[in-house]
Amino acid sequence: MLSSAPEEPLLLAELKPGRPHQFDWKSSCETWSVAFSPDGSWFAWSQGHCIVKLIPWPLEEQFIPKGFEAKSRNGKNDPKGRGSPKEKTLDCGQIVWGLAFSPWPSPPNRRLWARPHPQVPDVSCLILATGLNDGQIKIWEVQTGLLLLNLSGHQDVVRDLSFTPSGSLILVSASRDKTLRIWDLNKHGKQIQVLSGHLQWVYCCSISPDCSMLCSAAGEKCVFLWSMRSYTLIRKLEGHQSSVVSCDFSPDSALLVTASYDTDVIMWDPYTGEKLRSLHHTQLDPPMDDSDVHISSLRSVCFSPEGLYLATVADDRLLRIWALERKTPIAFAPMTNGLCCTFFPHGGVIATGTRDGHVQFWTAPRVLSSLKHLCRKALRSFLTTYQVLALPIPKKMKEFLTYRTF
Repeated sequence: MLSSAPEEPLLLAELKPGRPHQFDWKSSCETWSVAFSPDGSWFAWSQGHCIVKLIPWPLEEQFIPKGFEAKSRNGKNDPKGRGSPKEKTLDCGQIVWGLAFSPWPSPPNRRLWARPHPQVPDVSCLILATGLNDGQIKIWEVQTGLLLLNLSGHQDVVRDLSFTPSGSLILVSASRDKTLRIWDLNKHGKQIQVLSGHLQWVYCCSISPDCSMLCSAAGEKCVFLWSMRSYTLIRKLEGHQSSVVSCDFSPDSALLVTASYDTDVIMWDPYTGEKLRSLHHTQLDPPMDDSDVHISSLRSVCFSPEGLYLATVADDRLLRIWALERKTPIAFAPMTNGLCCTFFPHGGVIATGTRDGHVQFWTAPRVLSSLKHLCRKALRSFLTTYQVLALPIPKKMKEFLTYRTF
């Protein structure tokens, strides 16, 4: 159930880097990536100058919208109580481009080391992967801030990272060396597969929530869809007119969205390859000058946790929120130099990162999903489009379950 007139996003808080480091060739101030841990207890911020901040969530109470609650790690921790988590600073030594949290908690009897390590607790832990400018991937333990592993293999910038949502500690990395690499952190970070085929830098990778598919977007007009079971190419999705730079699956794995410099977001059925809808980013006001012909170029797109909204960040200084069944945005927020966006996993908040190294937190629509949508989401979490079409049910029900009722 969607509200008929959603309120414009409100700025809840803004985090800014401390004193800028002295500029040198190794430093850059952009926030290329922001991430919430899947349980909502931590926020990771690549604040520029090779630094990642790990911040316990929620932030201070005055920044949290009324009615918003974040779940703690075990549901019992008092953020202000004894033993509460502390903010941590991770010095990665290189410009940080990609961030990804592992699912929490790690499955029982899973560990990153075959034998106890003197500095690493022998427990299941929440971890953060950081993709760096020199092609390295550093793996950190969130609770302690300790460096656990250093993964080598890429020959250029690691632009994006994604863990399998199942908790298997399989990590996918996307790089400017035009490859994706699959790592098994249960086997000391062993590289188990290299996916080749892109002709340009790989900007983004996203694993479907059911862990069956991987989407990768490079500086090309198409995206690649891979099988996470066989690590082979399923199909290429063609439809954009310029480089695709961001992609994301819906929470039920039934939809895939891709964002491009051509100013369009395309919504796909990943099972059939069918293009379901295009969302065009038009400027609200005419530009002041014609110096930038790509002023509406998209930077990032992401699904809300219940699967009814999208958020997009574009170069026209706007954060947009879209409802799935509408072709125009339902809300706008002014932001300068936006690069990335992500929803809080329990809803109600969107985090955005900027070229200035800032993070902004915005209110997001809070919605009570209809029973119809909840049923669709539950069914599509384990049924493919082809399986739905084979069901002995009315055509209109099939159209609804396969998101053909826009």
